[in-house]
Amino acid sequence: MNKDSLLNTLSSELADMVEAAGAFVVTVHDGRHRPASGTVCAKELVLMADHSLGQEEDLGVRTGDGRTLPAVFAGRDPSTDLALLKVAGLSIDGPAVSTAPVRVGSLVVALGRSWSGALTASAGVVGAIGGPFRRGRGPEVERIIRADVSLRPGFSGGALIDAAGRVVGVTTAGLMRGVPLAIPADIAWRVAGQLGAEGHIRHGYLGIGTQPVRIPPSQRAGRNQDQGLIVLAVSDESPAARGNLMVGDIVVGFDGRPVGDPDELLALLDAARIDKQVIVEVLRGGVLRSLEVKVGERGAR
Repeated sequence: MNKDSLLNTLSSELADMVEAAGAFVVTVHDGRHRPASGTVCAKELVLMADHSLGQEEDLGVRTGDGRTLPAVFAGRDPSTDLALLKVAGLSIDGPAVSTAPVRVGSLVVALGRSWSGALTASAGVVGAIGGPFRRGRGPEVERIIRADVSLRPGFSGGALIDAAGRVVGVTTAGLMRGVPLAIPADIAWRVAGQLGAEGHIRHGYLGIGTQPVRIPPSQRAGRNQDQGLIVLAVSDESPAARGNLMVGDIVVGFDGRPVGDPDELLALLDAARIDKQVIVEVLRGGVLRSLEVKVGERGAR
């Protein structure tokens, strides 16, 4: 096979792959804002970029074959910039999702829908895989993909696919000032499952108010840690109160992880730790104590 034939074959196969995967990418519209892209993640479920969601009512999706269906807002997670829609009658099953680890340098294609609904594509490589990543004071995203592709307006919420046409992530330009990123598919699908079941992402709760404090060397109780969180308040009947945390304690560890910043503690209070007993390490009067605390759920009564 000569070089021209090889390139033509590769080009044709790439176009076929994009066309096939494009069936899982839809247009989301609300009648007031410019349309955005969405990715079918399961039967009658569509993930989109949260920052592209103008409102939670009067939503609809347009499929690649031209059907327009009403959609219902199901939940959102600003920390991953994902929102979930339920679309009755969307007769499209979820796409094939890659189970192989994404590697730096791997070829990827970002798929989206233009404002007219036409399928659009941008090819590149995985430039970096990082994490944990935190947006503002929200919980951490344990892994994030930086793709060297062009995310044109309306692309966010579309699928990032590998060279086999399998979905490796959901794209977003909303997490880091327009930088093209993707939430890995395993994380995005997990978020979709929780939003579909709960309508929100569950967060753990201790019931304490803290601020960072420097720890003098003489008060570190043998720990190589110069900063902790001094407890300024303990809510009545909270998990912290039941676990015997006290005002003036300096929190230095949570569930085996050192903490010295409120955001670090917030990130550790994830859904996986709700209703679980964890060890909170505190310095009290220069003595290290290990307290057992059952993590609650924020907003639960």
